[in-house]
Amino acid sequence: MSLMLNGMGVSRGVTIAPVYILRRNQPDIVEKNLTGKKVTAEIRRFKSAHAAAKKQLQKVSEVIPEDAPDDVSAFIETHLLMLEDSMLASSPVEIIKQNNCNAEWALKLQRDKVTAVFESMDDPYIATRRDDVNHVFNRVLDALASVSRKRPTEDAQSWRDHIVIADDLTPADTVLMQTHGVAGFITEMGGPLSHTAILARSLNIPAVVGLRDARRYLKSGETIIVDGESGLVLAEPVEQAIEHFRKRQREMRRKVRELTKLTDAKAVAASGEKITLLANIEIEDDIKLLRKVRADGVGLYRTEFLYMHRDDIPDEEEHYKTYMRVMRALNGAPLTVRTVDLGADKEAESVSTGPLAHNPAMGLRGIRLCLSDPSLFVPQLRAILRASAKGPIKLMYPMLTNVPELLQAMQILESVKDSLRSKGFKFNEKLPVGGMIEVPAAAISAHLFAKHLDFLSIGTNDLIQYTLAIDRIDDQVNYLYDPLHPAVLTLIKQVIEAGQKAEIPVTMCGEMAGNSDYTRLLLGLGLRDFSMPPNSLLEVKSILLKTDVGAARRPALSFLGCTEKERQQHLLAKLNS
Repeated sequence: MSLMLNGMGVSRGVTIAPVYILRRNQPDIVEKNLTGKKVTAEIRRFKSAHAAAKKQLQKVSEVIPEDAPDDVSAFIETHLLMLEDSMLASSPVEIIKQNNCNAEWALKLQRDKVTAVFESMDDPYIATRRDDVNHVFNRVLDALASVSRKRPTEDAQSWRDHIVIADDLTPADTVLMQTHGVAGFITEMGGPLSHTAILARSLNIPAVVGLRDARRYLKSGETIIVDGESGLVLAEPVEQAIEHFRKRQREMRRKVRELTKLTDAKAVAASGEKITLLANIEIEDDIKLLRKVRADGVGLYRTEFLYMHRDDIPDEEEHYKTYMRVMRALNGAPLTVRTVDLGADKEAESVSTGPLAHNPAMGLRGIRLCLSDPSLFVPQLRAILRASAKGPIKLMYPMLTNVPELLQAMQILESVKDSLRSKGFKFNEKLPVGGMIEVPAAAISAHLFAKHLDFLSIGTNDLIQYTLAIDRIDDQVNYLYDPLHPAVLTLIKQVIEAGQKAEIPVTMCGEMAGNSDYTRLLLGLGLRDFSMPPNSLLEVKSILLKTDVGAARRPALSFLGCTEKERQQHLLAKLNS
């Protein structure tokens, strides 16, 4: 008998393939040899993880009920004392220095040494205390994994033509999946607007997230069906079900063929307005998709993937050569490069974002991280400026919050220009500079940012998250994620109007821009520049070709005062009919 499971569908497509269970609870610890400044950075990384582990235990201690047995408090206190002891607080630091090794390896060496002492004891009770030692060391190792989030890649070759099931996946994992031909994936955690889900849509990987206990119910090797639109997962499917979903696959392919006929059509609304349709790209291979759908250029190049799956930071030359390759592939179409936006659920082992944050989405990320570490920021600025001498490239800062922050970034940019001039490098003196408006404070004060910038770009993914105070990757609250919330639409309208008054372009590059359900609504609110995953572009174009923008204006404005979910959906259906 078939087993039906339901999660959240986050990337359309139907796939029928065998399961690959990905278990990473006990990752292998590999020795890495470090040199020079990397040793100092590794010590900082260890200390950050140690502090995070201690903070976690202290929080546990604070919530122990008063009527709990004394042994519970004693257990936590013992672990805290172990953390503070030199065997864990300072000895690993000395091992890192002496062996020029990574923190995980230093912890492994120290753990092996300490547990060997306990195991050699004649007293059975003392010998079993090695379990406490392992618990404490593993807590620091877990904190290290949270700080770096580097995932092992040895499994990737086995993923091909399989549906990967895991507790969670990083954006870097998702990129690997496309590279290794994964048929689809399911995660037990996550939400529809995590960067992993966004990448799945961009890379055309059918995906379902938030399917609790998936690894409990599904077996490695068994054939299952995944519907990335509805969130349905079907195990042990009968032949009739397989045939039904194969028919769905054929229908989807037919729809794609119909949309392909629009490739060369001009992006002009039925009422005559010219609309700009740009593409978001993550990796260089996305350029092929962009050219296939005839996008007007790149509205968002997410450069953080240059930092992933490696132990070092890309230098100026690597940045420059990468941008030059992308520009050549674009053949004169504009390229908008967002400076590195690491932090929250996008992390790289080579870049430290400080101690483990209680809420990383609110922590050191985006422009904040770049301003705190000019060594990360300046090489990228130099490369973008140098590339600007060769073609139409734009610079965009992520996650702006206040104007002084922007002015600080601009000041660094001017100093980089001075440095390049002094060394004879050519660049576009009038390089267009824009800012991501994805924090409510920035949206409300968009008119102030517009005075200093050449263009604005609305990042709806984070704007919605911050406006509604919900973590978009937390499956307990992501049902509250609502692009149609009046507050969200009001902020979007304010940003568009700020750009109109300042006579500068306003683009939307969040996921909302690529959802054809919202195309007419956004056109009615005044948006004329869209940037989206390449595979969404033709569907959006098909809608705007049939849209009278003037007729959409009044229905769009009616959403600003609508608070009832059912009413919102009714208005949207009417607008799109």
